[in-house]
Amino acid sequence: MDKKKLRRYWLLSVLGAMILSFYPLLMGARVIRDMIVDGTVMKENYPKYIIPYTPIAFAVIIGILLMPLIVRFFKWVPTVVASVLSIGAFFGFELLFENKVVVTSTETVTKTVSRLADWQMFMCRYIPPEEYKGYDVITSTSIRTETPIDLLIGNYNPAFKLHFYLISVVLILAILNSVYGFAQMIKTGDGSRKRVLILQSICVTAFLGLCILACFTAFWRDGNINVSPLSATLMSVFFILLGVTVGIFFGSLLLKKNKGIALWISTVLAVGTTLVMYIGEMILLHAHLYRFGTGFFFDGLPGIILAPVDIIVILAAGVVTYFLMRFVAIGGSQDKL
Repeated sequence: MDKKKLRRYWLLSVLGAMILSFYPLLMGARVIRDMIVDGTVMKENYPKYIIPYTPIAFAVIIGILLMPLIVRFFKWVPTVVASVLSIGAFFGFELLFENKVVVTSTETVTKTVSRLADWQMFMCRYIPPEEYKGYDVITSTSIRTETPIDLLIGNYNPAFKLHFYLISVVLILAILNSVYGFAQMIKTGDGSRKRVLILQSICVTAFLGLCILACFTAFWRDGNINVSPLSATLMSVFFILLGVTVGIFFGSLLLKKNKGIALWISTVLAVGTTLVMYIGEMILLHAHLYRFGTGFFFDGLPGIILAPVDIIVILAAGVVTYFLMRFVAIGGSQDKL
């Protein structure tokens, strides 16, 4: 074992995590400062999607910082231990932000105060909170013009967090699997997992990039349930890449034990994860889904809501995972560090 090389790798990993987490950590610090000074965060100062990305950043950094200790004292299962600790840290920070941070929206005729979890939910809806117009002086409540879209929105539903929690756990697990996997390669000199770890790193990097793009653009959805071809393409790639990232994660853990089992389990889990994401979308949109076009191919099938195009997207996650895992499985055991 090259201890100097392992130490350099750890330091570079910590530095890389800090650099990549600069924005969510900075925004988290700003929100904490506002809460301490003012007791609330004004709408105009609220950074989009501080949850879940600030807690994710905290969790990943903690997992990487503790890597020397975890690798030393948990030699056989360092990735598992790091993942459990980091996911625990994520949910600790996440629930703390959700329940303690308050967002205040001050308009000319009304003032709205919401917990951060509620406010984040508004960010995911068809119509953002600032588009709620009017004020009823008799009932002292905000009012707005009803549209067909309003029928899909409903009231606040905490089930929307299924999206955030699923995405967050996937990102944490995949990132730590890559970081700890390469550390184990340096420690043991065994390069049999090199291909699958490179693939895992590429997948999670691409998926994280799509998550960041979605934060700032919402994939250019315009408030309609029928989305543009660009938005439909990006959403489809997002769903597929989520499933592939999960499939590759589990496949990388099973590959050395049994390539056949790793191949099929990773494929099934990729399909299952993409389906779960669709179910979360259905819950959020009150038994509706965004539609990628019109006609039979894009309309929901009776009784299952999913359209043929949605079924293809779900199955595509499994097909892509299968062929990627098949590629890395062939000759992977011959790789050298």
